[in-house]
Amino acid sequence: MNYRWNWSILLQEPYTEWLWSGLQWTVAISLVSWALALSVGLVVGVVRSLPSGILRVIAGIYIDVFRNIPPLVQLFLWYFVLPEIVPETIGLWIKRDLPHPEFVTAVVAIGLFAGSRVAEQVRAGIEAVGNHLMPAALATGLRPMQAFRLVVVPLGLRAIVGPLTSEFLVTVKLSSLSLTIGVLELTAQSRHIENYTFQGLEAFTVATIGYLLIGLCVTGLMRLIDDRVGGAALRKAGS
Repeated sequence: MNYRWNWSILLQEPYTEWLWSGLQWTVAISLVSWALALSVGLVVGVVRSLPSGILRVIAGIYIDVFRNIPPLVQLFLWYFVLPEIVPETIGLWIKRDLPHPEFVTAVVAIGLFAGSRVAEQVRAGIEAVGNHLMPAALATGLRPMQAFRLVVVPLGLRAIVGPLTSEFLVTVKLSSLSLTIGVLELTAQSRHIENYTFQGLEAFTVATIGYLLIGLCVTGLMRLIDDRVGGAALRKAGS
C-alpha cells in the first residue's frame, strides 16, 4: 500500500501548535539540562584533578555511577523510584506540589548523566594542559595550588570547549527520552500527531529537521566560542 503524503495536515490546528510547543519543551530541557551538566561537570572535573583527598574519591564515585547507568534507567529511577523511597512528606511533595515534576525530573536525570561525561572532559583537559604548563607556572614562583588555580584550570577549560560540543549534542538528543515520563517534547508531539492523523511520516520529518537545526545551532555556537578562546591552539600545544 502506497503512503499518501499530506504536508498540509501540519498547517492545521492544533497540530502546528503541538509541534511548536514540543520544540519549545525540547529546547528548554536541553538548555537547562546542559546548564546543570556544565555546572556539575566543572566542579566535579576540577575536584577529580586534585592530587589527592576524599573529595577526589567522591568525585570519582559520582562519575563511575552516573556515567555507567543508562540515562533511561536513571530517568525512571528519579521519576518512579525516588518519591517512594524518600520520607513520605518529601515523596508527596515531589508527586503533588513540585511544579512541572516531569520537566524537573528530566532535567535532573539528563543533567547529572551529562555532568559525569563533562567532568571527564574537564579532567582530561586539565591534565593535558597541566603536563606542560605546570612546570612553567612553578618556574615563575607560583605555589602548586596557585599554579593549578590560576594557570592550569583556566587554560584547561579553554582547551575543552571544542570537545564539549559533542556532550552538548548528547544532551539535546537525550531530551527525547523525557517523553517516557510524560513530557510533551518534540518527539512526543510527533507521535500524538501520528495517532490523531495517521500522517506520522510528515510529523517525524519535521521533528527530524527540528533536531537537526538545534544541533547545527549548537555546533556553530560552540565553534564560535572555541575560536574566541583559542581552544584549538591549546589542544595542539598539549598534544
